[in-house]
Amino acid sequence: MTRDTRARRALPPGSSRLLLASPLLLAACEGRQSVLVDGGADARILTDLFVVMLVGAVVLWFGMNGLFYWATRRSPAPHSQRVANWLVVLGGILFPTVTLGALLVYGLTLMPELRATGDGPVIRVTGEQWWWRVEYEREDGSTVTTANEIRLPAGERSTFLLDSKKVIHSFWVPSLGGKMDMFPGRVTEMTLGPEKPGIYRGQCAEFCGESHAWMAFEAEVMEPDAFEAWLDAEAEPAAAPATPEAGRGAALFLTQGCGACHTVRGTPAMGRVGPDLTHVGARHSLAAGRLGTGVEDFARWVANPGAWKPGAEMPAYDHLSDAQIGAIAAYLEGLE
Repeated sequence: MTRDTRARRALPPGSSRLLLASPLLLAACEGRQSVLVDGGADARILTDLFVVMLVGAVVLWFGMNGLFYWATRRSPAPHSQRVANWLVVLGGILFPTVTLGALLVYGLTLMPELRATGDGPVIRVTGEQWWWRVEYEREDGSTVTTANEIRLPAGERSTFLLDSKKVIHSFWVPSLGGKMDMFPGRVTEMTLGPEKPGIYRGQCAEFCGESHAWMAFEAEVMEPDAFEAWLDAEAEPAAAPATPEAGRGAALFLTQGCGACHTVRGTPAMGRVGPDLTHVGARHSLAAGRLGTGVEDFARWVANPGAWKPGAEMPAYDHLSDAQIGAIAAYLEGLE
């Protein structure tokens, strides 16, 4: 008998399954998309609510099952009518009613904090198929448009105006707060108060179609000064191509009709169907979290979007040569 065989036999029944499952269980407890890693007050409140509700559920479960166990196992003899009535009234009515009532009151006391009025930027997010249109409303009345990521100032409560096209989506950044459904033709409002700078991952939490699983976005919490500098830079027109290859890509971008769907401010491209690409090279991800933002990623996406995001409305440009696709990718990657 080998040492490994002896070790396996020494484990209690079922231990091997538990050991195999433990990495999966632990993997859900950390990371930039974990509800247990709070980046602000809202997520912290929801974590506290979860813990209190869990404790209440455990108390209720043990109380009710403990009473059932006592009545059927510890004291199985027939009970008098008076004892039976008290068991029903105290154990079956008062105990669960008081426990659930206390949990309800506790949960309702948290609502004002989660619904507090925002004192930071106002951001309109529209769920498309399958990407996110993001528009920042500035104090001077102008709008800064980007896509597939949000950036927020730390220590300020931002207001989100949520809308959708065609189908229901749900806006959710687990590490920053709760989720909010997005309905076509109706604007819903929520606020988030992030506190810890960092990059978190958001996700559509409502099944919305073929690429639901790939409808994600990055949420970066920044220091207020850095956020204002980023917003000012985001409002600027696109940079001119920095290399001859990028210049060829810019020309191809226009001649191939890309500007009919996409906007690149400072150029003739003024389309509104697809994402604004003015500063796409400076984003953290491409295609709503599906790809990175390297030249190779842009080339993969331009050549065949449907291979990376099923059901994407953007057509494939596989009729172009590799050199032409590479030139367009170089141009897009340089839009910072």
